Amino acid sequence: MALGTDSIWFRRYATAVPPRMRLVCLPHAGGSASFFHSWGHAFGADVEVMAVRYPGRQERIAENPVTGMERLAEAVTEALLPCIDTPLALFGHSMGGSLGYEIALRLQERHGAPPSVLMVSCRKAPHLLTARTAAFSSDDELVAEVQRLGGTDTSLLDDPDLRELILPAIRADFGTVAGYTARPGVPLDCPVVAYVGDSDPDVDVEEVRGWQGLAPKGFDLKVLPGGHFYLVDRRDELIGDIRARLAPEL
Repeated sequence: MALGTDSIWFRRYATAVPPRMRLVCLPHAGGSASFFHSWGHAFGADVEVMAVRYPGRQERIAENPVTGMERLAEAVTEALLPCIDTPLALFGHSMGGSLGYEIALRLQERHGAPPSVLMVSCRKAPHLLTARTAAFSSDDELVAEVQRLGGTDTSLLDDPDLRELILPAIRADFGTVAGYTARPGVPLDCPVVAYVGDSDPDVDVEEVRGWQGLAPKGFDLKVLPGGHFYLVDRRDELIGDIRARLAPEL
């Protein structure tokens, strides 16, 4: 089944030929599809990149944000069903890592179509999650937390008008992360690759290594220099590693 070009859920970077694989990129809390813009045509002429567009930001700014990891996973999985005739790879950063896991579970358990690989970045495995204690009750506290973690979009928060527009989605995402508490991990029917920055303030290398227990089909861990948003400064190295993993087997 062909994927329609009008899916509101994905910003697609179409290939000139029918894709051999699709790489689905899941942004972090407060992030948007544009975070992966420079990835669009970085993986070869036969790999189509699809960056997920969460409600409540950019093209979907008029929509209410979705709160709840399970609700978001249900919606993205449903939107992906027209794609499962082509192998899917999932890459999720931070909150997107947990979302990718939940999508992978739904694809394998309900549709018999696990992804070819799940790649998670700077996120603990579901059975190792710890409760987030910070309430971020005020906008200033929430903004301070976003700025602490870093990323490419934090400068938008300095503009009062833009801040008013984007804070609801950020708050919804942080609520989604806070509500996604530890649960028994279900092994996946695909390999798992975990990435982490060596100086991430929120998750360390051994915590990210915990994904190994959910990856009977194979696990690898890649540690890169940097913090929670190592993938900005180490973009070329990360893309090169992913490209090699997505390359066809000879």
